[in-house]
Amino acid sequence: MRSFHWKRKLIYYYGKIVRDDGTPQYIARGWGIGMFIGCVIPMSFQLLISVPLSFLLRGSKIGATLGTLITNPVTVVFIYPVQCWVGNKLIGGDLSYQAIRQACRAVIEHQDWSTLMQMGGELIASFFAGGLLLGVVMTPITYFAVYLLVVRYRRLKAALKARREAAKQAKQP
Repeated sequence: MRSFHWKRKLIYYYGKIVRDDGTPQYIARGWGIGMFIGCVIPMSFQLLISVPLSFLLRGSKIGATLGTLITNPVTVVFIYPVQCWVGNKLIGGDLSYQAIRQACRAVIEHQDWSTLMQMGGELIASFFAGGLLLGVVMTPITYFAVYLLVVRYRRLKAALKARREAAKQAKQP
């Protein structure tokens, strides 16, 4: 039952990707924007940045919105602590993974500014440094994966349409 749910979700998102209007570059650019913002910006602010940025950079608004879903209430529990830990190592910090996990858990549970501000500058810098690294890695992967999915889907759709037309022509006297 669980696998059916995930399979249905994957099919839904695949359909959203490949049926979006615009060129493959436009669609992939939107998803890349969403992925980057989803990695770098905290959850509550992602759409405020990704959608206007997709207008500015001429990317798919749907892709920019859905691309931010890499971080959602289910995944942030896993992604944010690792992201902060990696970022802390990048900036030369000395926070332990356990301390980072506890701070991230407190922010996720309380979801208010005071809890976020209690994290301290080192952890906030770690969040953004780790997010930038994750974004730099994931954005090109997302862009090219979405681009290839759209191109492949449209080729298959065109080939199917051509076969139908040929079959239709063959039936006519």
